[in-house]
Amino acid sequence: MSLHVAPINGTHIHYAQTGPKDGPVLVFSNSLGTDFRIWNDVVAGLSDRFHIVTYDKRGHGLSGVGDAPYDVALHANDLIGLLDYLGLDQVILCGLSVGGLIAQKVTEQQPHRVRGLILCDTAPKLGDYDGWNSRIEAIKADGIEGLGDAIMERWLSPDYRANRPHETALYRDMLVRTPVAGYIGTCVALRDGDLRDSAPKISVPTLCVCGSADLATPPDVVRAMADMIPDATFELIDGVGHLPCLEAPDVLTRLIDRFTKEKNLV
Repeated sequence: MSLHVAPINGTHIHYAQTGPKDGPVLVFSNSLGTDFRIWNDVVAGLSDRFHIVTYDKRGHGLSGVGDAPYDVALHANDLIGLLDYLGLDQVILCGLSVGGLIAQKVTEQQPHRVRGLILCDTAPKLGDYDGWNSRIEAIKADGIEGLGDAIMERWLSPDYRANRPHETALYRDMLVRTPVAGYIGTCVALRDGDLRDSAPKISVPTLCVCGSADLATPPDVVRAMADMIPDATFELIDGVGHLPCLEAPDVLTRLIDRFTKEKNLV
């Protein structure tokens, strides 16, 4: 897998491509406080038949922070700009948490471009105004480090944290090393982002996935999103938290594979 950087909307976006150039294009958009490495195991299971793009949204990973704070439209326009830069027209989008919100916004703005959606542990509206403001103020006071353990409890199931302490520590490090301006900037985007009016207008095949132990976007929230989107499919992954790509990559890979085949996206 080769790593690249693209000049997008006044900053630089770090991305990677793998898989056959003539394969159907599958784009992964990651969650708040993570970089695109969270998809590695899923990418490995799909890269023989998909042309896969992973990227770090602005303010995360090796991408630039740019002008913060952000909104969901800016994050979506970054992804659209990256697709333009790469010359990719027809894509399947897979987004996790805020990445799912970004995928929904891209679909709203450029419905002709999106062939299918895989929305993992996300919703058209994530959290509430006061909750995001409380998190922003806590990070301003104590940095991301101060919330690191609490966020791990929302990200990862109790079993995973107990049985895989070293991996848990690694993902905690990924979180706390996120640029504060990028993290808070995206918190503002989540606080103000609301696509509930757009969800019923989604007209592409959509798979909604949630971990049964997700404390950030509980299954009822994700199931409600699936009910809003015409003909969407809902799948629950038992025993995992907010990041099924880390806890159950084989299961998520199988769900993506089955969905894309059933909907004739491959």
